[in-house]
Amino acid sequence: MPPIKSVAIIGAGPAGIISINALAQEQVFDRIRVFERRDRAGGCWIEDPDSHVQQLPDLERIAERRPDETLEIPLELPTTTNRNTQHRFSETTVYPALETNIDAQAMAFSQEPFPEERTQLNIERHGKDSPFRHWKVVEQYLQKLENGQEDRWWQETFDSVIVASGHYHVPFIPHTPGLCKLDADFPGMVQHSKAYRKPETYRDKRVVVVGASISGPDISFTLAEYAKTPVHSVVRGKYHPYFFDYAFQHPNIVRRPPIARVVSNKEDNVRKVVFEDGTALDDVLHNLPSPFTAIRNLTLGYQVDYIIFATGYTWTLPFLPQIASTIRNNRLPNLYLHIFHQSEATLCFVGAIAAGFTFKVFEWQAVLAGRYLAGRVSLPPLSEQRAWEEKRMQYKGDGVSFTALYPDFEAYFEEVRTLAGEPREGKGRKLPRFETWWREGFYRAHLVRIEMWKRGNERARKEKEKEKEKEKEKEKEKEKEKEKEKEKEKEKEKQKQKQERVGEAGNGGFGCEDGLEKEKEMEKERGGEAGN
Repeated sequence: MPPIKSVAIIGAGPAGIISINALAQEQVFDRIRVFERRDRAGGCWIEDPDSHVQQLPDLERIAERRPDETLEIPLELPTTTNRNTQHRFSETTVYPALETNIDAQAMAFSQEPFPEERTQLNIERHGKDSPFRHWKVVEQYLQKLENGQEDRWWQETFDSVIVASGHYHVPFIPHTPGLCKLDADFPGMVQHSKAYRKPETYRDKRVVVVGASISGPDISFTLAEYAKTPVHSVVRGKYHPYFFDYAFQHPNIVRRPPIARVVSNKEDNVRKVVFEDGTALDDVLHNLPSPFTAIRNLTLGYQVDYIIFATGYTWTLPFLPQIASTIRNNRLPNLYLHIFHQSEATLCFVGAIAAGFTFKVFEWQAVLAGRYLAGRVSLPPLSEQRAWEEKRMQYKGDGVSFTALYPDFEAYFEEVRTLAGEPREGKGRKLPRFETWWREGFYRAHLVRIEMWKRGNERARKEKEKEKEKEKEKEKEKEKEKEKEKEKEKEKEKQKQKQERVGEAGNGGFGCEDGLEKEKEMEKERGGEAGN
C-alpha cells in the first residue's frame, strides 16, 4: 500500500473527534480534514433549539429503511447553492433529562476523563456518587466548529476516508397498517423517541409507547407520572438484557402486545389502536365478564393522543451510495473487526458497533485505524478477514446483533489493542490494557438505574395505596351521609304520621288543644295496654 498522506474524516461526533486525535498523534499525515453537517462538534450529544420541530417526512420509506437518499451533486464544481431542503435527519436525541447510560469513567476516552460535575437532577436520581453524566457535561467534553448557512460544493481527493458519522440519526418505525393515514389525519400524533423532549408535553394525554430497549423503558417510566394513566407500553419479544422489565413494573404502566393496526377518521376525530392477542383492563374495554379477560385483537376503547415509537434507527450512508447498497438487516457487511472494509482497506469505519463502551471503544478503533493508515500495522490476508466475519455471523447472527460487543468486551478490546501495538518512537496514542473495573462499572451503572426504577415503582405503589385508602374513606363518608339521610327521612316520615294522627283527632270534633290532650290520653292508654 502506498503511503497515506491525506485523510478525510466524516463526522465530528465522539468517534470523529477521537479519530482526529489518533491520526494527529501518528505525526505522518500532511492533511486531515473533517466534514461535519452540524455547526458544532458533538454528534448526537448536541442540543437542538426548543423551537426546532422534528419531522417524520415519509413513514413508508422509514419502514422500508430507505428514507435518507443521496443528494444530487451539481454538474459543475466548485459551486455554492442555496441550502438544500431535503430532510437529512440531523436532529439529535438530546432532551433535558438525558444522561449517560453507563459509568462515565468507563465510558470516557482513556486519557481524557469526564469532569466530576453532576447536575441536581442527576444527584436526586442516583445520589451524590452518581456514575452517570448529564448530556450538557458530555457536550462540553467536545469542541465547537464554524457555523455554516449555505451549501458549498467542491471536489477533493484523499488517500483514505474514515467514516465516523454514527448510526443513530435516521429513525426506524415498523410498518403498521393504518399508521400513515393516522399521521396524515393527525400530524404530530405519531412520534419517534428521537423527538422526545419533555414529559410535560404529554401531561394528561393517553400515550402508547412502543419498544423495550434503551429509550422505551425510560420514556414509559417517566410518562407514568405525567400522562393519563395507564401508559400503554408495547413490548415485542425479550426485554433488554441490561434492564429486564423493571421500568415496566410501575403501577401506572400496562404492558401490551404488538400493535396489529391503527384506525383513524379525521372527520369523526377517531384515533384508535388495535393490539394483537392480549389481556384488557376494564377501563379499556367495557362490558367484559371480568376486569381481566383474554381476547383477540384488543382495541383501545378510547382515543389515543400520542404513539411514541422507541424502535431504534436505520443505518444509512447517503454519501457512499455503493457501499450503502450492501447494507442488510441493518448491518454493513464486509467490515473486518468492524473497522476495515474488505474491498478497500483505506476505507475505515469508527463507531460501527453497538452495545459497547461508548466512547472508549471508538478510541480503540481510531488508534488501530490510525496505525494502519500510518503504515505501522499490517492486516491479515483477505481470506482471514472473511473467516473472522463468517465466524462472528455464526456466533452473533447476520443482523444488528453482529455489531454488539456485549458480553465479550474484553476479547474485542484486547484483539484491537494487540493488533494496534505500541506507539513507535513516541508517535501515536497508547492504548492501555482492558481494565476489569470498566466491565464492573458498566454493569454496576445498570444496577443503579434499575434501583432508581425500583424506588420509583415502590413510591408509586405507596401513592396508589394512599389513593385507595382515601377512596375508602370517601366511600365511608358517603355511606355515613346516606345513613344520615335515611335517618332524616325516617324522622320526616314519623313526623308526617304524627301530624296525620293529630289531624284525624281534630276531625273527631275536638279543638286543637283538646285534640292534643286527647292524643296524649290515647298514647297513655296504648302504653297501659302494652304494659298489661
